[in-house]
Amino acid sequence: MTAGEVSINIHDHGAALDEKKKRVQCNYCGKVLSGFSRLKYHVGGIRGDVVPCEKVAENVRESFRSMLLETKRASRDNKVQNLYHPDLPWKRYCSPDLNAAKRKKRDANQIRGCGSGMHAEMHSVVEDDMTEHVSVNNRRRAMSSGAKENVMSRQAQRCIGRFFYETGFDFSASTLPSFQRMINASLDDGHSEYKAPSLQDLKGWILHDEVEEMKTYVNEISRSWASTGCSVLLDGWVDEKGRNLVSFVVECPGGPTYLRSADVSAIIDDANALQLLLEGVIEEVGIDSVVQIVAFSTVGWVGAVGEQFMQRYWCVFWCVSASHCIELMLEKIGAMDSIRRTLEKAKIITRFIYGHKQVLKLVRNHIDDYDLIKPSKMKLAMPFFTLENILSEKKNLEEMFDSIEWKTSVWSSTVEGMRVAHLVGDHSFWSGAEMASKATVPLLRVLRLVNEGDKPLVGFIYETMDQVKETIKKEFKNKKSDYTPLWTAIDDIWDTHLHSPLHAAGYYLNPCLFYSSDFYSDPEVTFGLLCCVVRMVADQRTQLKITFQLDEYRHARGAFQEGKAIVERINISPAQWWCTYGKQCPELQRFAVRILSQTCDGASRYGLKRSMAEKLLTDRRNPIEQQRLRDLTFVHYNLQVQNKRSGFRSDVISEEIDPMDDWVVDEAPQDVEPENGDRGLMDSECSEAEGHCGIQAKEEPIEDA
Repeated sequence: MTAGEVSINIHDHGAALDEKKKRVQCNYCGKVLSGFSRLKYHVGGIRGDVVPCEKVAENVRESFRSMLLETKRASRDNKVQNLYHPDLPWKRYCSPDLNAAKRKKRDANQIRGCGSGMHAEMHSVVEDDMTEHVSVNNRRRAMSSGAKENVMSRQAQRCIGRFFYETGFDFSASTLPSFQRMINASLDDGHSEYKAPSLQDLKGWILHDEVEEMKTYVNEISRSWASTGCSVLLDGWVDEKGRNLVSFVVECPGGPTYLRSADVSAIIDDANALQLLLEGVIEEVGIDSVVQIVAFSTVGWVGAVGEQFMQRYWCVFWCVSASHCIELMLEKIGAMDSIRRTLEKAKIITRFIYGHKQVLKLVRNHIDDYDLIKPSKMKLAMPFFTLENILSEKKNLEEMFDSIEWKTSVWSSTVEGMRVAHLVGDHSFWSGAEMASKATVPLLRVLRLVNEGDKPLVGFIYETMDQVKETIKKEFKNKKSDYTPLWTAIDDIWDTHLHSPLHAAGYYLNPCLFYSSDFYSDPEVTFGLLCCVVRMVADQRTQLKITFQLDEYRHARGAFQEGKAIVERINISPAQWWCTYGKQCPELQRFAVRILSQTCDGASRYGLKRSMAEKLLTDRRNPIEQQRLRDLTFVHYNLQVQNKRSGFRSDVISEEIDPMDDWVVDEAPQDVEPENGDRGLMDSECSEAEGHCGIQAKEEPIEDA
């Protein structure tokens, strides 16, 4: 087999876990299935009784998919050939009633005579039989075609329904003439018109089918919780009515699933009631399956309940979202005097540019990116993403403010314009921006890694944060007075909120790091590992076994020796490594897999739209409508988290700039009007300079010179 070929021997893509081959493990994602036959469908990405593999290479998936679909087609063709075999008498295809009529006609003609008459009658009967056969086949083809169209129509209607459920759009939009025209215009199969699903279809059978399919998907994932463990992610917010709401998402290597939402407004000051709510969620998932709760904040009701939770639930860890903690680090760094002043200067530049159409257009003609501002769903990180982008456009901005177009524009002679031009030409501003960037870019990279990655990072976050500090130290050329305040800001959040014993244990149990030359186990790591053993393993004999088995892992004995090779350590996830090489130490293997399978980030990475939960948690609705809304919410949020699992990237950089953001809105008086016309741009069209994604720059008069 050449390097480019793919083996379609399913035994090359999975391993039997027992002698009878009833339990098989996928080589790519580690999922255990009942037999190699199911593994083919799992690897081939064909849904049915199995969940498709998300880790398999595309060429492997396509090879198995093509093979399975071809096998299905061949099977159907054989069935058709058996049904319409050419050696069978034609009368087999006729209905009993028609056969009886033909027999009656033939008997009557036989009584009349024989000879030439008999020959003519036989010829007539054969013609009638042929005509009848063709007629029946035509009817069958028509019925088959009709059934096929009906199936395709239902599938298309479900796709449309899924679009409504995922977006949360009002179903009444389906009744608009423009919606029907949009559907018709999108058809390319020759149909003049396609009947879109009705309002009742969207509320009825389509929603019912989607709920049932989603339940099957969720149940399939939930069966893995017992072996890999799972994390319960909290997503809380205050809506426009002032209500405190929270949604619960369960995450594991098999995929994230939405559980439910709750209104905690009435119990926000009652720690015991909040504890009962969390206990109900944990019991619903399974106390033996939940490894950690990941909170969305460190303050408010969730901060208070976290402290009490850790006292009551010894075996479940309480952690804070890594994304949120990194935001807090950035906030602390941004409050330092020198960096705060640099950010304020950068705001002066962006407010001026986004406040005037002509200036915005001129800037966009000079810079490489379309926008200077980098909006982010991580609000506290947005200033630093923007500052990093401004720094990358330094040369272009300097050229723009030194260009003839700028110098001949009316804004170059205004107080605002001259102030901004001076800032762009000021070496001290760029020096400050560079220093701020050195202090924060390593954290921004981690934020992207945590938020956009699709792999559990508990085994990496400990080492990653150490690398952040070392990178900052190196950027400031090891000058202690420069990097120490930054380290202090990072350590303050790490020690108070972010660090968990799970992170230390994950660092130790991650073979990619443990068997590397620069691995270092300090007391914090050792304590975190032992803490996890005691808290996650109730049986003392099992704890003792894990302690002895850790010695096997430490000295790379047995299968660990083979797994120690760098190729084996870096090509598969840490949890999968333990599934492959940790079988000689089953207690330690289970312990390690449950830790290394967890996330260190919260529910914010999924960007769940909160309007659906807000609607669900509104009172005064009849029971039937409430159940329908509950079903819709279940489908809506699980489709959203599925997107993340299916490869839709969740970028921390948003596409939409908030037009009211203080990096856009100019707080200075807006009544400054130019006295002279804008000579350099008087003939240009302003429409292109309309604010990107909803931002509209300030209007200004343009007069001829």
